[in-house]
Amino acid sequence: MLHLEPLLTLMWVLLGVLLGVALTLLLLMAVQGRFGRASGARRRDRLTGLLPARRFEDEFAALLDALQRRGGEGSLLYIGLDGFRLINEEHGKDHGDHLLVRTAERLRQLAGKRSLVGRLAGDEFALWSEIPASQTDALVRQVLEALGEPVLVGTTPVTVSLSVGVAMSPEHGHSIRLIRRAQTAMRSVKRLGGNGHAFFDAVQEEELREELTMARELRESIKNRELELVYQPKMDARTLQVTGVEALLRWRHSTLGMVSPSRFIPIAERYGLIDPIGDWVADTALTQAARWREMGLRMRVAINVSGYQMRSDEFIGRLEKGLRRHRLRPERFTCEITESVAMEHATVTGRAFKRLGALGVHVSIDDFGTGYSSLAALRQLPAQELKIDRAFVADVATSVQAQAIVRAVIEMARVLHLKVVAEGVETAAQRDQLVAMGCDELQGYLFAKPMTALAIEVLAAEPDKSTEGRAEGFRPSIFVETAAVPLDARR
Repeated sequence: MLHLEPLLTLMWVLLGVLLGVALTLLLLMAVQGRFGRASGARRRDRLTGLLPARRFEDEFAALLDALQRRGGEGSLLYIGLDGFRLINEEHGKDHGDHLLVRTAERLRQLAGKRSLVGRLAGDEFALWSEIPASQTDALVRQVLEALGEPVLVGTTPVTVSLSVGVAMSPEHGHSIRLIRRAQTAMRSVKRLGGNGHAFFDAVQEEELREELTMARELRESIKNRELELVYQPKMDARTLQVTGVEALLRWRHSTLGMVSPSRFIPIAERYGLIDPIGDWVADTALTQAARWREMGLRMRVAINVSGYQMRSDEFIGRLEKGLRRHRLRPERFTCEITESVAMEHATVTGRAFKRLGALGVHVSIDDFGTGYSSLAALRQLPAQELKIDRAFVADVATSVQAQAIVRAVIEMARVLHLKVVAEGVETAAQRDQLVAMGCDELQGYLFAKPMTALAIEVLAAEPDKSTEGRAEGFRPSIFVETAAVPLDARR
């Protein structure tokens, strides 16, 4: 019996080893099964059921290989939904997801036997169809019509415009290059405001390269101290005293020279740079306002705010912190937003207006008259000021129609208890007409060009010796706690 003990011990050890191996194999099988199921799930986009980007690229490459062997033709449509982010913000993510699902369903209905549909990014889709080039226009029209139909989001019918880029095989390349070129064409439509389609061409590719270069350099512009603010005074229409200044952004590029904001701000918005640039503008303007306050210049300072910033809770929060840090009164700070942006999604913008109003910051609706505002819509936006677009100011002294529009804007503003500012005033005749109509403030080259902060200080301290930005009729003043006192009276 004693001789059996080593044998039994060995048997128990072997049994333990076998059990361990069996358990390990079972565990590996379970992990493999779970991984396999997960891999299978990733073969389809979880929300829409379409092919995700990587899977679409793989299957698309295989289809193109077969197409080339047959010598066939085909077209790839890269489809972007315009303004989808705003729909998410206004209606909520669940309703936004519903819109994506309905878009996917409509694309599947359009797809023929030799087609492929994928969701390549959040609100971007691709439709490949093996059709002759002569049929591509018809396919694009079908997509624009089908996806342009209203979708019921909750109880609200929502219509979304599309930006569609088209690349064709074999003309525009193979596989990944074809996808990238269709995407490039789609982006060219986005740059022009969306709601349309474009076929790829080499010019678009060059424009995209230039845009990417500018975006990279714009990202470095703050660190390189290439951004700067200039300030254009706003004048009381009757006394011609300075009541405030508008801060205007400039980019002094190292090789391109002065780059217009109309060129680089859209790029900043597309490439996620608007937040750091907007923060720099706000902080620089606040810092300057604090300096002027210490000098006794208590002018209102205004900055231009993009639609992206107005919809950002973080921007308003950072603005509030900046006002506190610089110990500035919020009512002496103004955020200007264009009418078209304010009215495009009035619900979202209205919430931002109310937050700024609760903070004490004034809100001005810029370029008024170029959009589609109604009295009812304006009532929902708690602004304090309207700025008449310069296009109407330019003709106000000579055009009966322009006079009628300006007069209507001023009367509407009176009903809503809003201040009216006319921008782009360049002649004495324009000034006289606007004053006669009851405009509150004027801004333009007749009084002063945009100038540096130092030039503003020179004008305030020694108005007779300064020449920068001066124009006939310009009388510098300071805005004090109780009233605007002309500097001439202080001498």
